[in-house]
Amino acid sequence: MAAIQRKWQPIWRQMNSFATDDPADKRPRKYILDMFPYPSGELHIGHAEAFGFGDIVARYWRQRGFNVLHPIGWDSFGLPAENAAIERGVDPSVWTYANIEEQKQNFGRYGISFDWSRVLHTSDPEYYKWNQWLFLKLYEKGLAYRKESWVNWDPKDQTVLANEQVLPDGTSERSGAVVVKKKLTQWYFKITEYADRLLDDLNQLEGSWPAKVLSMQRNWIGRSVGADVDFEIEGAAQGVASGATALNTKITVFTTRPDTLYGVTFMVVAPDSDLAAELAAGSSAQVQATFREYLAQAQKNTEIERQDATREKTGIPLDRYAINPATGERIPIWTSDYVLADYGHGAVMSVPAHDQRDLDFARKFGLPVRVVLDVNAPITGAIPVLDLDENGAAILPDDLPPLDPAATGKALMGDGRMLNSGPLNGLSKNNAIKKIIEQLEAAGTGRAAKTYRLRDWLISRQRFWGTPIPIIHGDDGELMAVPFEQLPVVLPPTDGLDLKPKGQSPLAAAADWIAVDDPRDGRPAKRDADTMDTFVDSSWYFLRFLSPHDPDQAFDVAEAEKWAPVDQYVGGVEHAILHLLYARFITKVLFDMGYVSFTEPFSALLNQGMVLSEGKRMSKRSRKGTTFTAEVDKHGADALRLSLAFAGPPEDNINWEDVSPAASAKFLARAFRLSTDVTSVPEIEWRTGDATLRRQTHRFLADGPGLAESLKFNVLVARVMELTNATRKVIDSGAGGGDAAVREAVEVITIALSLIAPFTAEEMWERLGYQPTVALAGWRKADPTLLVEESVTAIVQVDGKVRDRIEVAPKISSDDLEALARASVSVSRAVGDRQIVNVIVRAPRLVNIATKPA
Repeated sequence: MAAIQRKWQPIWRQMNSFATDDPADKRPRKYILDMFPYPSGELHIGHAEAFGFGDIVARYWRQRGFNVLHPIGWDSFGLPAENAAIERGVDPSVWTYANIEEQKQNFGRYGISFDWSRVLHTSDPEYYKWNQWLFLKLYEKGLAYRKESWVNWDPKDQTVLANEQVLPDGTSERSGAVVVKKKLTQWYFKITEYADRLLDDLNQLEGSWPAKVLSMQRNWIGRSVGADVDFEIEGAAQGVASGATALNTKITVFTTRPDTLYGVTFMVVAPDSDLAAELAAGSSAQVQATFREYLAQAQKNTEIERQDATREKTGIPLDRYAINPATGERIPIWTSDYVLADYGHGAVMSVPAHDQRDLDFARKFGLPVRVVLDVNAPITGAIPVLDLDENGAAILPDDLPPLDPAATGKALMGDGRMLNSGPLNGLSKNNAIKKIIEQLEAAGTGRAAKTYRLRDWLISRQRFWGTPIPIIHGDDGELMAVPFEQLPVVLPPTDGLDLKPKGQSPLAAAADWIAVDDPRDGRPAKRDADTMDTFVDSSWYFLRFLSPHDPDQAFDVAEAEKWAPVDQYVGGVEHAILHLLYARFITKVLFDMGYVSFTEPFSALLNQGMVLSEGKRMSKRSRKGTTFTAEVDKHGADALRLSLAFAGPPEDNINWEDVSPAASAKFLARAFRLSTDVTSVPEIEWRTGDATLRRQTHRFLADGPGLAESLKFNVLVARVMELTNATRKVIDSGAGGGDAAVREAVEVITIALSLIAPFTAEEMWERLGYQPTVALAGWRKADPTLLVEESVTAIVQVDGKVRDRIEVAPKISSDDLEALARASVSVSRAVGDRQIVNVIVRAPRLVNIATKPA
């Protein structure tokens, strides 16, 4: 196998068969894309699986006569390169590009059918110039902005993280460190502006994206519908009138249950919100000191810990009050870490009778609980209608739960009818929500609203190895875009720069680079010292592949119209939220700008399963001796590719212990021997060959496209194996290697194997007398006359046990099939002297006879 690989690699490179640069090519197009790799060094088994699957798809569509674009590039900016550079004392580019060369060699050995003329690296200035262009386009539209806020801080890598980069356990997805909160002024992309479209357009992807990914994105966007309600802060308006400093005269809260407004007995604000600090500042010195202590304690907890419903509630009163806009009631304002600053408005109206967290808090601190929803009340069609007393109230059966959450400790959840709610009394939830919103809007104290779990995309990073942000800071604080003609803003040399993380970008210390003239008046100014999140790089790279060497535009709009969106995208489910959500956002922005005519970047998505070893995900270091190079050296690239394709459905996890490249190598050797046993010439007339083998061959030709297009690679491999065995049987004990049907079958096997085992297939194709490359031979059409079954096998069961198999005509009637079954000697012997009580016939496949003692 090693010799075959060495033989064909240079031939394929010279032929350049997989390039797609001919503008005169009129074939239909397919754009197949693998999530481009990070250059971390040698490929590992997970890479082999993912890129092998993508290559099967690309090679299949070429065989179907399509002009297939299958490019490759490298996601080459990022922290691993910078950390490796710090460790080794070298420029990050040295480590990065050395690893890229190693991976290029790996891909060549693996036989992936890439268009090597379109290679890109996101760390090339020719690429990241267009990241900067994209940033400036968003900045022009108001979709890129800078603000001070609490951010996720990775204390190990000394940089900020987007919310999506914090794992559910509160640790960094990169370093594993526990993420803390830090207040910084950072750049954001306003992805929330597109929240509704990002959510609603997922409907376009139903059936072509994995349901799990769609669900994860829907949950992450997390749209909630309700109302914004304004609570006046007691004394704040008077303070403003008297000239005192006050930023807020009201607290706005978002709630999905404005119908429970009459049940609000206190308010809670997030301790790390600006609002909490402002409210505390307007209180006594003692409250201010207590607040500072509580804030410091709250910031030690992760968001996951803060949202844990089972965790004991903590909090402090701020000695400030708000006015309930529905009742005019004066209610106390508290702060507690179970409220998050970046959800809604960072404050909640607390209805302890009907919210468990609020109830737990109220019971701990002795706050009032007021029931405003009778969950035992009749609702049309929901529960039986109850009798009413003389006052019109429902007469409750004795076994209904008491309406006293303060005593029971259990909030009254669900639907019912309003009580203790003034004009809302007696209304159901939906009607009460509608009426209270009308009431609030009329009074100017509230409005219908939506909120989202999704937060704006934090793109600032305090590291060196990334795209510089193309903004200039004037000495007066003015922010100015770098003029387009000055792009790219290129990273400076690392000579003399200390890249070790210190909490600010190393670029801030590059004095000659950071200093720049103010474009307005030539006065001294500074460049922005942060770099962009590398997910910006990957949010649009699929478009750069369409014209990767164009110096004048990010991508050719005409080429995008021809090729995009991507027809099949292949990559890991770990990118279900981060990369895929950002790419969808940027695509919609580009659509609105008129650069593309589509709103979703990837029409179909395959998330390959993980390769596991001893229950853990494999990487290049995860299992001694099991590496990409070791497997290819030992068994050959084709054996590894075939093993991964055959191991199970591509979306399922694979246990490496169940995978056998050695067995795959043996099968490929058997398949290869078929090509050496064929003695007929290519021009032979196939119709003269063995009829049974021809029917099996053409059944495979008919079924293969459906298997490939539904991504059932393992079943496709199994069918190739079946046809291989059938062909061997004809050679060894039938018509022999000169039979026309044998040549036809072996050629079909070779074309099918070219999808999965390209080196073996190319060598077989040459042995069969053809010029390379088999990758473009074309999938042959099945002869419909050979798809008609001459007979089928009917199974005959007696009392659930198979007693005979009968060859019958495909269109046999039920009566005739039953008669044949009854006439079977084996069936008669099984029935014996027992009485037949029932016969079920499913012509032409099954007869089931039930008996009982006579």
